[in-house]
Amino acid sequence: MHDLQKDLNVSEATVRRDLRHLEDRDLLHRTHGGANPQSHLLYDRPISEKAKRYSDEKRRIGRTAAELIEKNDSIILASGTTVLEVCRHIPNSATATAVTACVHAALELVNRPGIELIQLGGMVRPTSTSVVGTSATTMMTALSCRKLFLGVDGLEVHHGLTTSSPLEAHLNQCMLHAAQEVIVVTDHSKLGVRGFSKICATDRIDKIITDDQAPRETVRLLEDSGIEVICV
Repeated sequence: MHDLQKDLNVSEATVRRDLRHLEDRDLLHRTHGGANPQSHLLYDRPISEKAKRYSDEKRRIGRTAAELIEKNDSIILASGTTVLEVCRHIPNSATATAVTACVHAALELVNRPGIELIQLGGMVRPTSTSVVGTSATTMMTALSCRKLFLGVDGLEVHHGLTTSSPLEAHLNQCMLHAAQEVIVVTDHSKLGVRGFSKICATDRIDKIITDDQAPRETVRLLEDSGIEVICV
């Protein structure tokens, strides 16, 4: 931080503001006292850090997604802060069976009287509070649900959906096979970027719910491929 102030001849407040702006564009990762260049592949941010990014957009996406849940529905809730917003906006009067890999999502729904909750088991990843591993995938392959609400770390039209963890990608693939309808919930910052592990191609998606800052060209390409895109 001090070196940047000296080299650029600007104040500390200016350096902090500019670093924050570059991080929001995923061009670097801020550290204590400085910053590191961002890899072309997304790294695994802690969930506490993810929750602060585009929080208003995630709330709008979560509210819209929750409205798609029907009476006596069966749903899969993957992991991530946007999926958690879906959980938070499910009304107390809702009746559904919900399967989730996310510990935070389970805690959000456990006291809802109309929700029959199934928590997948396995090893908990601290960065996502999601379970992964053989126990989770074995449980998932034995189930069948109407809707999957899937969060991603990246979505490129021609490459597909990605996440930072190979184990989480594998569990997401099991969820895809168990769902009749796949609904991706993601803010605009994930569009056009790529994570480490591929989940699936975009032709496996039925709907994408994103925010109104989504690039128009990306939205057009997705709609041209037959995917319903809802911008909120």
